[in-house]
Amino acid sequence: MTWRKSSRSGNESNCVELRQDLSAARDSKNPNATLPLTPTAIRNLIAHVR
Repeated sequence: MTWRKSSRSGNESNCVELRQDLSAARDSKNPNATLPLTPTAIRNLIAHVR
């Protein structure tokens, strides 16, 4: 599965990444540990942060 991070992160490895299908998040420093989320939960989080 493809993971995405913010384009503002540049080459930093200190990022939160989202799975392309919006079903999980992970810390780029520890990519083996994922947090399963629903796509709705991730969309709500993104809307809240903006």
